Amino acid sequence: MESLSAANIHLGLDLLKEMRKTNDGNIFFSPVGISTAIGMLLLGTRGATASQLQKVFYTEKDTEISRKEVEEEEVGHMLYNRQFGYLLGVGSLGKKIEKTEEIHHQFQQVLTEISKLTNDYELNLANRLFGEKTFLFLQKYLDYVEKYYHASLEPVDFINEADESRKKINSWVESQTNEKIKDLFPDGSLSSSTKLVLINTVYFKGQWDREFNKENTKEEEFWLNKNTSKSVWMMEQHHSFSFVFLEDLQAKIVGIPYKNNDLSMFVLLPNDIEGLEKIIDQVTPEQLIEWTRPELMEVRNVNLRLPRLQVEGSYELEPVLAALGLRAAFSESNADFSGMCARSGLQAQKFLHRSFVQVTEEGAQAMAATGIGYMVSSAGGCEQVHCDHPFLFFIRHRGSDSVLFFGRFSSP
Repeated sequence: MESLSAANIHLGLDLLKEMRKTNDGNIFFSPVGISTAIGMLLLGTRGATASQLQKVFYTEKDTEISRKEVEEEEVGHMLYNRQFGYLLGVGSLGKKIEKTEEIHHQFQQVLTEISKLTNDYELNLANRLFGEKTFLFLQKYLDYVEKYYHASLEPVDFINEADESRKKINSWVESQTNEKIKDLFPDGSLSSSTKLVLINTVYFKGQWDREFNKENTKEEEFWLNKNTSKSVWMMEQHHSFSFVFLEDLQAKIVGIPYKNNDLSMFVLLPNDIEGLEKIIDQVTPEQLIEWTRPELMEVRNVNLRLPRLQVEGSYELEPVLAALGLRAAFSESNADFSGMCARSGLQAQKFLHRSFVQVTEEGAQAMAATGIGYMVSSAGGCEQVHCDHPFLFFIRHRGSDSVLFFGRFSSP
């Protein structure tokens, strides 16, 4: 299995490519939040449902390696056991269990790293289960989801007080996101048939390592395309930043660190005003990972101009995930949540995701909720990064190497 951070880049790019089919405006979401929710689902699934959800955490290369390992192990069993006149077929099962455990262990490590207290920024990733109080969930599932995902179960009365339970869940989400995300579950979204609501929230508020001087912020045009523009407040600063120029794509990436350099925002800006969609079509997750490795980015003098921005996103992820091949969990006939409860018929009904980001001279404030170096002297010239047309951006946490937020800014 590749690292969880690489899996999140894969998920982020896959989701972006799928979301833009029905959304030509701004897109913003939390890959680590969505993958954490999928991980908690995976913990309670079995069979084909689990196999589908596992694909989120593996590339085709991983799958091919895994297949070869399983085949080699099973051939070994066959050769060994022919001497005794019988065949053991446990290789594949053993590998699957081992790989699933590895996924949950990595989430445990990421959540522990993110939860470390610091005075330099606010970062919180929280998980919670709200379960129907009369429904019998397997204690083993509850123990494991608390162990790996730091998520406890809070009993609620969906049968008699579905709307009150909905308000209680929304209130918890508000409290975890500094009241920025309200009404994650809208009126009527939960009913007496709801058995479990699985929640993940990600909250981040940080200051830039070097703040933008407000006196340098000026009103400028942001070009949606070559013919249409909107007025924005454009921030500006001239300093050294991690930088790379992508000659093949005619684009540049700049890394903008937050205080103490534990987190950074990376901006991928095409040279062409209308060049972003073509880049999204061409770029691979592996390339994004490679281009933004600290040892490969140069520290260059950059004249950076970045708009103040505020983006909110609200997504029903079931159709998006289904398009990526994750259908079983939402199927009444195929969903297998036997690792979560002994009863049959449990299925994922909704997969909601809300997100918010605000970028100002001081820094950034971002949150999401899911239901379910080389130094170059100043004489070496200056790179111009003028973000006055659509760009891609993501915020990465260095300690856990996790992509917390991923977005496309295309319209003020």
